[in-house]
Amino acid sequence: MSEFYEFVSADTSSLIAEKIKEYEGLTGRAVNAADPDRLFLVWAINALLIERQLLNYTGNQNIPSRASGENLDALAELFYTHERPKARPAECTIRFYITVTRSARILIPAGTRVTDGGQTLYWETLEDIYVEPGNLYADGKVICQTTGAVGNGWGAGTIDTVVDLYSYVDRCENTTESALGADDADDEEFYELLRSSMDAFSTAGPSGAYEYHAKAVSSDIADVKAVQPKIDGEGNPIDGAGLVELYVLMADGTPADATVKEAVLEACNAEDVRPLTDSVSMKDPEAATYNINVTFYIPRPSSQMGAQIVEKVTAAVNEYIRWQQEKLGRDINPSKLYELLMATGVKRITVSSPSFTVLRDGSNGLPPQYAALGTVTVTNGGVEDE
Repeated sequence: MSEFYEFVSADTSSLIAEKIKEYEGLTGRAVNAADPDRLFLVWAINALLIERQLLNYTGNQNIPSRASGENLDALAELFYTHERPKARPAECTIRFYITVTRSARILIPAGTRVTDGGQTLYWETLEDIYVEPGNLYADGKVICQTTGAVGNGWGAGTIDTVVDLYSYVDRCENTTESALGADDADDEEFYELLRSSMDAFSTAGPSGAYEYHAKAVSSDIADVKAVQPKIDGEGNPIDGAGLVELYVLMADGTPADATVKEAVLEACNAEDVRPLTDSVSMKDPEAATYNINVTFYIPRPSSQMGAQIVEKVTAAVNEYIRWQQEKLGRDINPSKLYELLMATGVKRITVSSPSFTVLRDGSNGLPPQYAALGTVTVTNGGVEDE
């Protein structure tokens, strides 16, 4: 979100000086520090100052990039997207096993609950699932009964306990990692979605429209690239007219898993979104692995604050990692790491890695790349004189 914009000056000292000078010009006498008139003037000016602050606040709440809360919700009427995304539950594919094959279908009804071994979260089936005659298992979707990102990241096989028992049902396991859970969108996430939604006034012909519809699937999606391919899977040049490849990067800096890709493809391949002549597919971006190897030195006058500086250095490195993994095609840039580390109060730093590396962003028709973190080594080099 953008910084607060000041429509009218709300600087206390300059406003007091200005208004006292005006008063002295009107009355023809000086106003001293202990003058009762000065006390009255300061009180009146404070009331004026409060009104100016309210005016500035109101003005900012009418600018989407600076508005917040319900004010930003109201401004959404100006955009393609009208409502703030609500929290949604995570989902995954579950497999139910039966003890022996049967000659008749075995029903596992909608609403059947499953959980993990520690009963941390509960999940339920979305629709009836049938184990067909002669089979020992059947697959279906389950959603988490607790909304939000808390349901994401449950790896395959970890949701393995049937809560509601039915005849012949033996056990269960999730075959895909849970994903698509999202908390209520905060102001920054909602504003970015509003901006990108402007591309959606068209069908998903423009790359920005595809990217909007993909991002709208989950607030856990950090970046999307829609690419018209120029080479095939074997590296041979092709005419990619009508072909659209979607690349999705999640907020944790990893490519989307199968569940997210399925949801994105469904959203972007809808008949009222995709142009008739387009063929849309999901692809994984290419990883460009980098390591962090940094040594920092603390200036001697600040040595008594060494512990605080170490904490700030750790926070700066984590911030750099978050920044580096936010976008597809973002160059691996050690200059950003220098900037963040030098703001912590260290005397100097040496960065052995990463080195500057240009990453593809998909604009050339080749698969985009993303910065994949390898090892992190942060060394305290000790105290040095200025």
